Amino acid sequence: MHNYHYPTNIKERPRYLSNIVPFIGKNLIKVLTGQRRVGKSYLLFQLMQYIRRQDGKANLIYINKEDLQFDSIRNASDLHAYVLSKSVKTERNCIFIDEIQDIVEFERALRSLLLQENNDIFITGSNAKMLSGELATYLSGRYIEFPIYSLSYPEFLAFHHLNNSEESLMHYFLYGGLPYLIHLQLNNQCFEYLKSIYATIILRDVVSRYHVRNTVFLEKLVAFLADNIGHLFSAKKISDFLKSQQMNLSPNQIQIYADYLANAFLIHKVSRYDIKGRRLFETGDKYYFENMGIRNTIAGYKPNDLGIILENVVFNHLLYTGWQVNVGTLHHHEIDFVCQKNGERQYIQVALRLDEEQTISREFGNLLKISDAYPKMVISNQPFYGNSYEGIKHVYIRDFLMSE
Repeated sequence: MHNYHYPTNIKERPRYLSNIVPFIGKNLIKVLTGQRRVGKSYLLFQLMQYIRRQDGKANLIYINKEDLQFDSIRNASDLHAYVLSKSVKTERNCIFIDEIQDIVEFERALRSLLLQENNDIFITGSNAKMLSGELATYLSGRYIEFPIYSLSYPEFLAFHHLNNSEESLMHYFLYGGLPYLIHLQLNNQCFEYLKSIYATIILRDVVSRYHVRNTVFLEKLVAFLADNIGHLFSAKKISDFLKSQQMNLSPNQIQIYADYLANAFLIHKVSRYDIKGRRLFETGDKYYFENMGIRNTIAGYKPNDLGIILENVVFNHLLYTGWQVNVGTLHHHEIDFVCQKNGERQYIQVALRLDEEQTISREFGNLLKISDAYPKMVISNQPFYGNSYEGIKHVYIRDFLMSE
């Protein structure tokens, strides 16, 4: 690799590596997407190490748009010229480009580089709309995307050398799973770091990228979402409330701002799914945070929030384990998560406690109303004696988070 030394003490994330490795050497662009600081760069380093072990002659070309030494690469022509200057015609060129969305019309350069069969291309990006839009338009069928998330609970334990305990779980709920936290003490020092990451996401990936002028409302919207995890989102109701507060913002503008936040991977937008009609609703989405530590820097960590934090953590683990997740509706009843993967489905309810008959009847009862035979479970933050209720499985949160 040209004049670049990647870290040697890399903590591996084998789940992602095993997903990406089968596509090494294929004439497809490997796209790693996700929020800033979730570990995309270190996954590139892992891939470099893997390729170097498998093929010592492979020519590794690395570009990091957050590194000033690559500041001169600003557009497609710059990118194309730089890669060509570092390429070797007689060897496999493995091209790694970190934070590619900062290069204007990057997709034009990728399309040209992909014409050379000895080029193997890997890129990362922190903007969902830009990457999916440009790549889908110019490179349809020529790329494969790998979403990268904050550390899962098992990864969090491994990175921090912790045992699976209630205390460790509370640390995970409180500080979240950004990999860099291994260099800090799990105390208030973490929140100073998390605040800086949140500010970077808002300023660079939202305000600057979309030329947002009403930054006061943007911050208020993030705070609203942080306090209302898992609640139905109505841009019209927010607009009507703002009018009562002498602020005039249309429902469409509010929705656009929410989409900006989702494009930056700060939050995940989740659509509602009609279980009986087997269709998605066009309105009434819910939002969940990618990282609970960042969420807690925004809204604070209050005991009364444990229920929504639990629901968000379950949602994040489902994404990490490869499920496509929607919010379910069945007549007038709500199912927290309808999960689909490889033609299979499962239904999940999340409850903080199951210590009252009314709560037990509601959480298990909603699942009992679903007539199909797919697996159904209730996840809670406390053990439930008997482990099931009329055939519906109960899973303790720590057991669920340790599952793959």
